[in-house]
Amino acid sequence: MSTTPVPDDLLQRFRTEGVRDVECLFPDVSGYPRGKLMPAAAFARGQELRIAQAISMQCVTGEYSYDEIFPDEDPDVRLVPDLRTLRPAPWASVPRYLAVHDCVELTGELCAFAPRSVLKNVLARYAARGLAPVVAPEIEFYLTAAVTDPAQPLRPPAGRAGQAEVGQSAFSMNQLNALAPFWDEFHAAIETLGIAADTWIHEVGTSQYEINLLHGDPLQVADQAFLFKYAAKEIALRHGMNAVFMAKPMAGEAGSSMHLHQSVVDAQGQNIFSDADGAATPVFSHFIGGLQAHLPDLMLVFAPFVNSYRRYVSGSQAPINLQWGPDNRTAGLRVPTSAPAARRVENRIAGADANPYLAIAASLAAGLAGIEQGLAPSEPLVGDGYDQAHDLPRTFMVAYERMAGSPHAATLLGADFVRAYLAVKLLEHDHYLAEISAWERRYLVPQA
Repeated sequence: MSTTPVPDDLLQRFRTEGVRDVECLFPDVSGYPRGKLMPAAAFARGQELRIAQAISMQCVTGEYSYDEIFPDEDPDVRLVPDLRTLRPAPWASVPRYLAVHDCVELTGELCAFAPRSVLKNVLARYAARGLAPVVAPEIEFYLTAAVTDPAQPLRPPAGRAGQAEVGQSAFSMNQLNALAPFWDEFHAAIETLGIAADTWIHEVGTSQYEINLLHGDPLQVADQAFLFKYAAKEIALRHGMNAVFMAKPMAGEAGSSMHLHQSVVDAQGQNIFSDADGAATPVFSHFIGGLQAHLPDLMLVFAPFVNSYRRYVSGSQAPINLQWGPDNRTAGLRVPTSAPAARRVENRIAGADANPYLAIAASLAAGLAGIEQGLAPSEPLVGDGYDQAHDLPRTFMVAYERMAGSPHAATLLGADFVRAYLAVKLLEHDHYLAEISAWERRYLVPQA
């Protein structure tokens, strides 16, 4: 039986801390944690762990696609831990650790269907050019009262005064403090998990919040975003609430995004978007040109569910096109005001429901294609981006068809992954069509 090398003192550490189990987890196609619980002693010995290859492509409904891209034999892959992610699980009632794993085929290569593999493959293309991207996500989400009946609208939770927030509380410190017991435990949890958070704010929506993660290596940042969502949901449940990362969870409220700040450095750590005099380089323009040229084909990655498309509304602070401009929040691509060393592009397209590995991979792949192809961007936007055409796909199926017909998506993210992703998304959409909504009952049932 093959094993995974682990530190010699790991077993002793587990014994000293009374650790019983290790969560051997990985992100599936939707960014949800899947995996197995392994005895701590077995993990410390490096015992091999396998799981069915198809699990990484499990639909959000729990179903599986039977597209021919998935082998009939339903073969195994190995789960190989990234020991940099080995941390205590803050929500466990009995001492437990967790580690994020790669899905590796028995032949040794990365599983093409696993989202972490997709990002690693994109980063390898940068490394081959002597480059390294730097990424920082801004993650928005809602805290809601416990969801006991999914047919009913989500409601804000009661705060310390016993009342639920009524809204209009953007950047309110009082409302940020209203759920202090949750925030205290959540803050401790992300510190335990090694998640490098920056600012915490109350956002525009009722009981909506945003936390920014510090910039860093894209794979490590994606791991942190993945664990951030996992932790938020677990800690919220401990406080009788739900942490909700839907793009548009409440009618009439702001949508939730996952803005991605991106730059690229060379082997000396210099930002290639700025020259020695501090001016923007042609490479910076090409990166933006790549985003504008290729992100529309990859929209289904940034907006993966039917609900996602409710977010892209004029005047909502969510983009409707891929215009770009300096410090312009009405554009899909914003260039924040910064020192030359921090010159970056903020991709404002991704929703909070996007898989962070896939969203980061898609954005970086598009930018790299722009660099390699020398693509020129449009002129920078002056004024209101909502006065421009609504160029982003408005519905799930438009985005699906755009990706399915794209001559570039397979090159950017891998042909096997794109085919598998499309199969999963079509199955999820078919499942959605089988359910009748409250809107249909409200307006289409004959009235007396």
